[in-house]
Amino acid sequence: MANSPDICIRGAGIVGRTLALLLARERLNVALVDSPQPNTAPDVRAYSLNGAAKALLQDLRCWPEAPAVTPVHQMQVWGDDGGKLNFGAGDQGVGELNWMVDVPVLQALLAQAVQFQPQIQVVQAPLSAPLTVVCEGRASQTRAELGVGFDITHYEQHALATRLMCDRVHEGIARQWFGWSPASGLAQPQAEVLALLPLGGEGGREVALVWSVHPLRAQELMTMPPENFAAALAQACGHALGGMQLSAERAVWPLQLARAERWIGTMPGQNKQAFALAGDAAHALHPLAGQGLNVGLADVAELVSVIRAKEFWRPLHDLKLMRRYERARQADVQAMGFVTDGLQRLFAQPGPIWQNLRNWGMRGFDRSGPLKHWMTQRAMGQSTPPNPAKATN
Repeated sequence: MANSPDICIRGAGIVGRTLALLLARERLNVALVDSPQPNTAPDVRAYSLNGAAKALLQDLRCWPEAPAVTPVHQMQVWGDDGGKLNFGAGDQGVGELNWMVDVPVLQALLAQAVQFQPQIQVVQAPLSAPLTVVCEGRASQTRAELGVGFDITHYEQHALATRLMCDRVHEGIARQWFGWSPASGLAQPQAEVLALLPLGGEGGREVALVWSVHPLRAQELMTMPPENFAAALAQACGHALGGMQLSAERAVWPLQLARAERWIGTMPGQNKQAFALAGDAAHALHPLAGQGLNVGLADVAELVSVIRAKEFWRPLHDLKLMRRYERARQADVQAMGFVTDGLQRLFAQPGPIWQNLRNWGMRGFDRSGPLKHWMTQRAMGQSTPPNPAKATN
């Protein structure tokens, strides 16, 4: 990069790299900060991506191929007392509801695309630029240094993730159970959310597990021998996929609902430099709806659209410009947070009255017709702003 950067992106994860590639298409010089990371265990995560996210990544030629991407044709959700929801792609007039994407493969494709983009300079330390975009994740050090508060609601749950091979084919169905589980040292069972998500392409038998449980229960599950863990999981999901065997290590992390108190501002001591937050640096959601990366990529799409549409005389550090991005995204993120937080709290309420109410609600929603269709379309990304890579000037 011969010229100084127009934009510096701090954080070279999926959100940061996607943003860098889109901005480079706008003929902007981008410095992408990719700090060396300590050696960690293999990443066992898999993301659920909707149609808007897929279109964004396809346009960048970074959409993985099978078996690293698995279409989800149906989603089944069970309550804790007979309630059930069923979402089918055919009911929406589409081939897939969403896609499960292998994280390491997607990261590698984005990293390779960055290497071949001359507008992007990969650096190990931040460079001065008119606009800095912080994409470092929920534990962002830059956000803390900027003095931006991060309003956190800690859930009394940890997410346990791993991968398993099953006796039965997953059939492209994402399965989720709301229920209760015991944990040593606790007087009463605790609420849990168990999700088995299809991997390995069409006809695969591998699934990604995301099991949200009380921290004490998570500790028990992490220390179980692999065969005992697989047996406990098979029992918890009613042997929906037959026998199971671990195919990856287990990972665990605390769950939270969080949002930055502001998403934009002026860099300290620099009147002509601004910052914006995107992705998990700006917000964090409970994983029960599988919308975390979709929301982060929607941040990217909106920010690029705002920059493309700016008046020719307005500089990138103009806070009025950045406020357009902040206003557009905050409402959508707040709405998604309200939904995920509401569901988590609803199913965490003990007692037969709450149990009857939520399962009655699930059965009613499953038969609601237009409301169910609208909610499904929204989860599929059909109300997300258009892909900026395909917009016209």
